[in-house]
Amino acid sequence: METLSHCPICNSTDFDQFLTCTDYTVSHKEFSIDQCRSCGFRFTNPRPSANELGSYYKAEEYISHSDSKKGLVNRLYHLVRRYTLIKKLQLIVRLAGVKLSASKQKQLLDIGCGTGAFLDICKRAGFTCKGIEPDGDAREHSIKTYDLDVKDEPELDNLPKASFEIITLWHVLEHVPLLNDRILQIKQLMNQSGRVIVAVPNCSSFDAKHYNKYWAAYDLPRHLYHFTPKDIISIFEKNEMKVEQILPMRFDSFYVSMLSEKYKTGRTNYLKALIIGLISNVSAIKTGREFSSQIYVIKKN
Repeated sequence: METLSHCPICNSTDFDQFLTCTDYTVSHKEFSIDQCRSCGFRFTNPRPSANELGSYYKAEEYISHSDSKKGLVNRLYHLVRRYTLIKKLQLIVRLAGVKLSASKQKQLLDIGCGTGAFLDICKRAGFTCKGIEPDGDAREHSIKTYDLDVKDEPELDNLPKASFEIITLWHVLEHVPLLNDRILQIKQLMNQSGRVIVAVPNCSSFDAKHYNKYWAAYDLPRHLYHFTPKDIISIFEKNEMKVEQILPMRFDSFYVSMLSEKYKTGRTNYLKALIIGLISNVSAIKTGREFSSQIYVIKKN
């Protein structure tokens, strides 16, 4: 285990313990979240060291790495994923400023590409795609199943600078140990007119507050950071980048609520999860930026 002594956003050394949560997926141990007294940022502390983190992903329930379709929740995940993949593709096509048939010269990098479903749909649309995935099993799946160009995480250091029009991190940034280093690395890889797309859970959403320590999107200790919109804006501003759009991921509140209900009560209450997910989305509509998970479109200053 390792302990952070400084806040990754404001560098303060003054923290309070915010919450203690159980790892329901792998270890069933308890982990703590600290909150910075200065800027309010929340992060897992202490946390597994870089060498230990991989063992906390070794579970069939960790669906982005296993692609499991066992159980109703996982089947629902795959059903929704088919729809969201199309929406993600439409977003990057719009940001790249091209029609699908004209996208061949657009370079796309997906960091944390998992089993490769998103990269595959982008490749078939004509984008020139590269993927980065630290998990060996997921990486092998993406290569064998989709014939994708996917490398291990150290390969990020060898990619050509200023070469990517689109860089995506779909629920990845919360997993990265060296947060500011990774953001700077991304900034160096994107070209001047490029965009970074970051999707992360939002711990200031209604469902996060409702489920508290049982909120599945805390996902300790795999999630090292627990972002609000303010945090994302601050961390990228710190690295001289600007959030230009915040977009909702409306389905996430339902999926997260299903898991959270199971963690809280020991069984999956689909009706209750549906109600909480709906309330969360309706509540978020009033502000436009407090959905359970959100997409941030980011550019260089």
